[in-house]
Amino acid sequence: MPSYQAPIRDMRFVMDEMLDYPAHYARLPGGDDASPDVVSAILEEGSRFAREVLLPINQSGDSEGCLLEGGEVKAPKGFKEAYQQYVEGGWPSLSADPEHGGQGLPPSLAMLLSEMICATNLAWGMYPGLSHGAADALRHHGTDEQKATYLTKLVEGVWTGTMCLTESHCGTDLGLIKTRAVPTDGDAYAITGTKIFISAGEHNLAENIVHLVLAKLPDAPEGSKGISLFVVPKYMPDAQGNVGERNGVTCGSLEHKMGIHGNATCVMNFDGATGYLVGPPNKGLACMFTMMNAARLGVGIQGLGLIEASFQNSLSYARDRLQMRGLSGKQAPEKPADPIIVHPDVRRMLLTQKAFAEGGRMLVLYTAQMLDIVEHGEPGAEREQADTLLGLLTPIVKAFLTEVGFECTNEGVQIYGGHGFIKEWGMEQLVRDARITRLYEGTTGIQALDLLGRKVLMSQGESLKVFTKEIHKFCKTEADNPALKEFVEPLAALNAEWGELTMGVGMKAMQDREEVGAASVDYLMYSGYVTLAYLFARAAKQAAASLEGDDKAFYTAKLNTARFYYQRLLPRTKAHAQMIQAGAGSLMAISSEDFGLGFEI
Repeated sequence: MPSYQAPIRDMRFVMDEMLDYPAHYARLPGGDDASPDVVSAILEEGSRFAREVLLPINQSGDSEGCLLEGGEVKAPKGFKEAYQQYVEGGWPSLSADPEHGGQGLPPSLAMLLSEMICATNLAWGMYPGLSHGAADALRHHGTDEQKATYLTKLVEGVWTGTMCLTESHCGTDLGLIKTRAVPTDGDAYAITGTKIFISAGEHNLAENIVHLVLAKLPDAPEGSKGISLFVVPKYMPDAQGNVGERNGVTCGSLEHKMGIHGNATCVMNFDGATGYLVGPPNKGLACMFTMMNAARLGVGIQGLGLIEASFQNSLSYARDRLQMRGLSGKQAPEKPADPIIVHPDVRRMLLTQKAFAEGGRMLVLYTAQMLDIVEHGEPGAEREQADTLLGLLTPIVKAFLTEVGFECTNEGVQIYGGHGFIKEWGMEQLVRDARITRLYEGTTGIQALDLLGRKVLMSQGESLKVFTKEIHKFCKTEADNPALKEFVEPLAALNAEWGELTMGVGMKAMQDREEVGAASVDYLMYSGYVTLAYLFARAAKQAAASLEGDDKAFYTAKLNTARFYYQRLLPRTKAHAQMIQAGAGSLMAISSEDFGLGFEI
């Protein structure tokens, strides 16, 4: 069975030394509750829960899968008991509003717990994971009555939430949905339609499931402007707010999937189910984006957790596995062969995993600071800037970390060699689980269009400038620091090029909108690599200043990891830049009919 130890030392480095989380929390209203003792307790107990409760049922849950009988879904053995421990430990309420039974701690602390959960049992983590987004959507857009009915139960974790968006014919194009909402008695609606790919849509972990459903009213405009949002519980709450009669919503079937077998991915049928409008009519997509953005950050953390899991197990295997001798001679002469960690190519793969794990953690925690400020900060310029950065970084967190997450889990299989292809080692499960992260909550292509099209070009580049100005200021401040020259000079050049590439795409797009789609994925990946370069430069600054302390080995390794990133991973930006500049011509030159010349479909 794979092993896992939460990387608490690295988490504390990023939080306490690099991003100064103690001062960050102190400036937030109510941030005093996130004292050093509280943070330590959350990290230590979260690590124990992930390692001792979730990890042991990860492989068995993958093998067993979910079972659908008579419209009811049973999760794999141990999942329900683990969820009960999760609720009893108060984990669902960690960052929720005290008004609704939450502990009121900053969202960043919940994101640290999420990394541990995703690293040990991604499929299980999806059951409570979507509940946070459902609660956020109701908190921002629900009526007082809806908040009183559903929020406390979701915060406590005794009820879970889902989001029911897509249908078999429309995929991401939600304007094509056919689910209908017809007014009935009072403020109720009858919801009828079928939704697919609903994670945790039906299960036996919690006593009720609260579905947030996109549907169209009878007089709705065509397309996405005619979408409304409804709350549709599995069981109708009774007068006391407890579980009452069964609603007209059932699981029609379970999807047979490549990975995340332990999570129930459902086809959900709504047969005149009672639902209630959330937010204004025909504004459901805007309301749902509250939940979708939270989910996108959550999926990015899934990518990070899988990178860390793959790295830890790859490292353990590479230290123990004996094969061949080092190119420069015997490294372990007392053994019949050397551990494979001595071989440069194995080190290349391990360091790729290590760099993306540490860089991804910096990215998540940097973004988490923006989320803390947006959710808990005082109104003003700082919160507005944090909101801009959060919007810019969300598609990067989601898409970049899942793209490199899939790369790193594949490298894990490669490090194990033939053993990585064998189920019992657990490495192939990480690959299968990682594959979906590039798809759900918006594919990489959708995230890329959001970043380049909506966030950057639609703001005339102003959202990007907020971030590139921060990078420029760092580079200018550290320009004369000899310890950082190897990082600052290439970072400054890339930061300038980032703006130039953006302007180039924008100019081309004025003549041909296809240029945005042609450049978008390479633009997102370029953006991700530069963002991590900035964060590694900041980490290198802190590490270089701490070399004379008691933990020299840790800081030396941090500097060497930063060097590896700059020398072996950051050069990928050159290829992405070249492809961005290549434009749409070669992509659009072949007609759709001519794609299949030479064979018949």
